[in-house]
Amino acid sequence: MNKVLVTGGFGFIGSHIVDTLIRNNYEVAIYDNLSTGTMGNVDANVTPFFGNVENEALLDNAMETFRPDYVIHQAAQVSVQKSISDITNDARINILGTINIAKLSHKYAVKKIVFASSAAVYGNADVMPITLSHLTSPLSPYGASKKTAEDYLKLAKELYDLNYVNLRYSNVYGPRQTASGEGGVVSIFTNLVINDERPVIYGDGTQTRDFIYVKDVADANLKALESEGSGTFNISSTTSTSINQLFSIIQSIGTHDLSPIYQPAKNGDIKESLLCNKTTIQNLGWQPAHSLEKGLESTYEYYLNQNHPSLTAKALYSPAPPLLNSTTLSS
Repeated sequence: MNKVLVTGGFGFIGSHIVDTLIRNNYEVAIYDNLSTGTMGNVDANVTPFFGNVENEALLDNAMETFRPDYVIHQAAQVSVQKSISDITNDARINILGTINIAKLSHKYAVKKIVFASSAAVYGNADVMPITLSHLTSPLSPYGASKKTAEDYLKLAKELYDLNYVNLRYSNVYGPRQTASGEGGVVSIFTNLVINDERPVIYGDGTQTRDFIYVKDVADANLKALESEGSGTFNISSTTSTSINQLFSIIQSIGTHDLSPIYQPAKNGDIKESLLCNKTTIQNLGWQPAHSLEKGLESTYEYYLNQNHPSLTAKALYSPAPPLLNSTTLSS
């Protein structure tokens, strides 16, 4: 049985990856500092190790003890705003942490690292959807640290023949999500709607994102782990959705009628983000299986049960308005 170490495995995305690996008969260990995750996210029998990825000694101990065949590296500082306010901490976690992963993976003969990168590496793109050949020009320290981590993994391949796959996530959402990161807007909106509270939208709400359901992301990690060779791929739905549109759909699921509060846009925020996933489909044999409407309905039901365990989303659900796909308008 192949062994996989998942950093950040008790977190939002990491825990879904752990679930997928367990279902596919991998032996799994988790390395996590529980800064955003919780052990309750993982029901399976896994081997836990605790520490920060930037702590080489603790990470070394975990890898020496478990001896993984693969590492899926999800642990990260994921907030754009926190990366701006504390650039050093962002670099320490996202860059130094990844360097430690690469160094120790080489030491313990790991076959491949699968790395959680981000659409933030592209910055404000001039062509949509964004292909892998597009210039990378991050607008935030977070985007810069993710791109730098990618570059170190490419160097590890050249210097040590250590295989890697960089997965540039679009805006991930789904059950177990916290308010951190770009995709956190879904969990924020959902919890506010459930509690009949008005959300704050920064900017005019016309900014667009490419939302991808977390279980599709977990499946992409499995495909990447089992793929041949190394490479970089976009993990996305290739569907453009404005923040106003997103809020409208979530409201319709819960049959609410709330008016957002608009405030000035935040520094470092990207106006449009839409990733092309054709290369991913062709090379990894992966494609998203969940529509935005279905993913949001499942997410709403999860948070409804967290807030009001006696209710279900299906009791409140009314069909969402059709999504406008602006891919053809942008490309």
